Amino acid sequence: MDRKYFYLFVLMLLLIGGQSKAADVEFKAIAPEAVVMGEQFRLVFSINTEGGREFRSPDLSDFDVLIGPSPSTSTSIQYFNGQATKIYSQSYTYILVPKKEGTFNLAPASITLNNSSYSSNPLIIRVLPPDQTPNPATQQGNTNNQGSSSAINNDEIFCQILIPVRSVFEQEGLLVTFKLYSTVEAVPTNYAFPDFDGFLVRDIELNPQWVPEHYNGRNYRTAIIKQAILYPQRSGRITISSGKIEMTVRQRIQRQARSIFDDFFDSYQDVKKEVVTQSVPIDVKPLPPGKPASFNGAVGNYSMKTSINSTKVKANEAITITVALTGNGNIRLLKNPAVVFPNDFDAFDPKTEDNIRTTAQGTSGTKTFEFMAIPRYAGDFEIPAIHFSYFDPKEGVYKSLSSESFKILVEKGIGGEGTPPVVSNFSNQESIKYLGQDIRYIMVETKPRFILNHEMFFGSFTYIIAYLIITVLFIAFFMIYRKQVIENANIALVRTKKANKTAVRRLKNADKLLKESNKEAFYEEVLRAVWGYLSDKLSISQAQLTKDNVAAELSKYGVGEELSDEFIDILNTCEFARYAPGQGSEAMDSLFKQTVNAIGKMENTIKRNN
Repeated sequence: MDRKYFYLFVLMLLLIGGQSKAADVEFKAIAPEAVVMGEQFRLVFSINTEGGREFRSPDLSDFDVLIGPSPSTSTSIQYFNGQATKIYSQSYTYILVPKKEGTFNLAPASITLNNSSYSSNPLIIRVLPPDQTPNPATQQGNTNNQGSSSAINNDEIFCQILIPVRSVFEQEGLLVTFKLYSTVEAVPTNYAFPDFDGFLVRDIELNPQWVPEHYNGRNYRTAIIKQAILYPQRSGRITISSGKIEMTVRQRIQRQARSIFDDFFDSYQDVKKEVVTQSVPIDVKPLPPGKPASFNGAVGNYSMKTSINSTKVKANEAITITVALTGNGNIRLLKNPAVVFPNDFDAFDPKTEDNIRTTAQGTSGTKTFEFMAIPRYAGDFEIPAIHFSYFDPKEGVYKSLSSESFKILVEKGIGGEGTPPVVSNFSNQESIKYLGQDIRYIMVETKPRFILNHEMFFGSFTYIIAYLIITVLFIAFFMIYRKQVIENANIALVRTKKANKTAVRRLKNADKLLKESNKEAFYEEVLRAVWGYLSDKLSISQAQLTKDNVAAELSKYGVGEELSDEFIDILNTCEFARYAPGQGSEAMDSLFKQTVNAIGKMENTIKRNN
């Protein structure tokens, strides 16, 4: 080798060694999840750092060791963003044959590196029995050049809907699994899963992989192609409709041998196969009677944690109460628990944060509510305990959680305790006056001139008229101001009058989200607008307002059953459509118009009855 190229090679190795990142030591075991009795399989232990020694394998007495352990090493270089990374692998390979059927647990292997011992991951290997029935795919001799799906029977490839239970409570999570079985080489090309009408659907993220499984006397390749948690939205019998999966099957064509070489070379063709899943009925039980007052539809198992940022503040300084609900169930649908602030506090709508994920064990996580309020006066105040109730479907009972009450000391703020909480158009900021306008010069004359006025204004007709006008205006202003103060003191009346304006403002935001095609945020905003409007109009807190008592409360205001049902229909549509697939822009536009019309009818009905 030329010395120049030798130096260049050494320099490259130095650069690679200097720029490569030191990877963490990883010692892992790799083997198939399932094997068939009598078939060989490969077991590999590998470490990603050189220098490993004193390798010790686990107990392999349940298997016949044909080959192994066979050591081997490999080195490669990867370039990324101009940097070179050296990848090293040292492995020990076994070729094994199982001695018997069953499930076997392999303990971790161990290896020593730099005077430290490292252990691999344990493994579970299932040994399946051999096929008890012949595989038609290996016996059929299709001599035709044209393949069709009729040549592939339903025993060779099919899909099952696996549901652990068929009877649940309303809003109780139900795991549904679509599992594909195949004895032939097939690839799914198109899915048409059921609509899950009557359920709220939360999909589970999957990475489908083929896994061997023994079923009904035969060995299949199986793959879970879809998993979801279903939350029934109504009681009664709900049927999960059938679905369809289009498969492309790689089918072997055996031709009539015309020469000696035709026996060694076969042809293949792709055949379409449609797999249909069966429909499954689900019995949904209604929630039992005896719901606690603080129950707002939560089903599952929950815990509650509350906190406050400070119990000693000054007037006009904000306090924040945090309520964190953690558990497993329909946690995404939880409404905010009721937090009752004193009358001298200005309360705001709560801020909500979610940390939720959906797995095969259900939807779990934490939903956090932050309630902010501003005290306007100094004094000692107490915020009552916060209550939250849920239905436990496993035990079939309602459970209640309560926090401690919060005692708050409010001190006087800067400039006093603040102004009374009345609605006015006056600003409490002092007007700025200019010095040049405050001081005027005095005109000085040597001989002042006086003009004698023979007319007397006091007691004149003009004086009496002006006095009467001022008196009437004062009385009118006093009556209007007194009425305004009385109305502002009645917080419920103020909320009722502003209900329509608040709803219109939220619906404007919903209209903006509709134009942006932001489906989930749109339904959330419409839901908030309707619940907020009904709460303000009926003077009932949202925590105490449910779909069960909306109709009864509306009837007190002379609202008919048809309009009440329309509001209930809007609420049901929003709660279902936020997570349901396939809701287009036309459905969103129709719901928006329906909501605007319902609120307009409500306003006209209440004005007419009053």
